[in-house]
Amino acid sequence: MIRAPAVKDGTVSKTMINIENAVVSYREDVALRGVSLKVRAGEFLGIVGPNGAGKTTLLTIVNGLGKLLSGQVTILGEHFDPNNGHSIRKKVGYVAQVQNIDPRMPMSVREVVMVGRYGLLGLLRRPASHDWEIVDEVLEMVGMTELARRPIGHLSGGEQQRVAIARCLAQEPQIFLLDEPTASLDWRAKTDILELVKLIHDSRNLTTLVVTHDLSALPLACDRVVLMKEGHIWGEGSPEETLTDDKLSELYDMPTAAVRARRAETTLA
Repeated sequence: MIRAPAVKDGTVSKTMINIENAVVSYREDVALRGVSLKVRAGEFLGIVGPNGAGKTTLLTIVNGLGKLLSGQVTILGEHFDPNNGHSIRKKVGYVAQVQNIDPRMPMSVREVVMVGRYGLLGLLRRPASHDWEIVDEVLEMVGMTELARRPIGHLSGGEQQRVAIARCLAQEPQIFLLDEPTASLDWRAKTDILELVKLIHDSRNLTTLVVTHDLSALPLACDRVVLMKEGHIWGEGSPEETLTDDKLSELYDMPTAAVRARRAETTLA
């Protein structure tokens, strides 16, 4: 059975992610400009902002990738440096937005989910019965058991995203990262994925970060929302404090009426 990680240290939540004055640059573009952020065990954090705000780069350094120009990053008690990124990634699960998969790809759903175990097993070890049991368990959790033998390229976008989430869970992560997880999905599939993410967060006691530029894709159950703009953390607080018309209008450089329309979409989702 897949193990739910402990999230409490006595009665005080541990700091799972500690970013201090992080500066990250890609060639001539500065993606993060002195960003500092702490995330406690068990938090459900939404990260919101327009395209190019630095949201994905923030997830990249949490996932043990990227190159810091300055600052410090500590993930699960480990200080990030180029030599220990692999160690960090064993404990951090990452789900990207839906990708187009060639329908001729010769892998079944079950085989794709097993890929999530290889970071723990190593490339030279064959999966044991225990590993396949974990794969089958997470497939059941995401509602894909009946399609386990189907070729991955024959699934809809929403089904493929469920498989990506299952592959992430097969890794038995302590931190759950999702980068625009509902992009390109229709309203029904988007709603189902957001509900599934919340279910997984609660049932597996994970620390979850969801990045989006689309307000209708922001789970309403977030404990805290971080607003990002131009490589900075522009604001943070509870959803009630941060998702106001005035703040979102300024964040997105968009008239208040348009922001209110997007918030209405969020409520429907």
